[in-house]
Amino acid sequence: MDWDNLRFFLALARTGTLVNAARTVQVDHTTVSRRIQALEKQMGAPLFAREASGHRLTEAGRHLLPQAEAMEAAFLSIESSSLVTQEGLSGLVRVGVPEGLGTQVLAAPLAELARQHPSLVIDLLALPRLVHLSRREADIVISLERPTRGSVVVTKLSDYVLRLYGARDYLAQHAPIASMDDLAEHTFISYVDDLLFSKQLQFLESFFQPQHFGLRSTSVLAQYQAVRAGAGLAILPAFIGDRDPALVQLLPQQAQFQRTFWMSMPAEIRHLARVQAVWQFLRDVARKPQSGLLPQPE
Repeated sequence: MDWDNLRFFLALARTGTLVNAARTVQVDHTTVSRRIQALEKQMGAPLFAREASGHRLTEAGRHLLPQAEAMEAAFLSIESSSLVTQEGLSGLVRVGVPEGLGTQVLAAPLAELARQHPSLVIDLLALPRLVHLSRREADIVISLERPTRGSVVVTKLSDYVLRLYGARDYLAQHAPIASMDDLAEHTFISYVDDLLFSKQLQFLESFFQPQHFGLRSTSVLAQYQAVRAGAGLAILPAFIGDRDPALVQLLPQQAQFQRTFWMSMPAEIRHLARVQAVWQFLRDVARKPQSGLLPQPE
């Protein structure tokens, strides 16, 4: 049986659509369709039911899935033993992380890791949404919520702190803030409520009910830039806000929140040398004080 056809089968089974499967294996969707048809001809049975919402596994497809996953695990194990070269690690590792963490904390260290291993390629997916392991969008995912489904390896990466910030220029032109009551006179910047990708981002309303929003965005970096521009106050990760001398932390006793980053990967790739190396590297980065993740004394 052609392993390449099974690779396309797994991509479609995990993503549910030809377009998403094509994106996963980095080919055109017509190639995925052609490969699936070839595999179905070889198997002598349809593996997917074509529906308006996408492709759903048939009984034959469900029967093939665990066997294909076992072959995938065996292939990855062989690949792992062959991809540690004299120059070091080799191959591709895709890491999916929340936008702020990826851009402000992880991008530079990961770039240095890749520099040390010229045969290693790291795809950093720093996105304002959840990156799905189940769809194989990434090899390693850092998320705000602990994964509870699927065969995955999970570890707590780190706690991190969020605080209330305002720009120095903004604060110089608006009413002083000495207590919670003073916040009523100020404009806030926050997330778009109905587009939150994690309930862990619901912290502002539990702390204060703003009367006016100047800007709301799905991007924490857009919120940060809006605060810097003097558009209002915002709750930001300390690893962003504390590093900018243009921002001032406000009401430190009342306006401080703690959340957790969880790191996970599919169990079947946990023995890949390149994945293990990046996994441990990320843990080491998170433990360093300069990451800004861990709570720092005032």
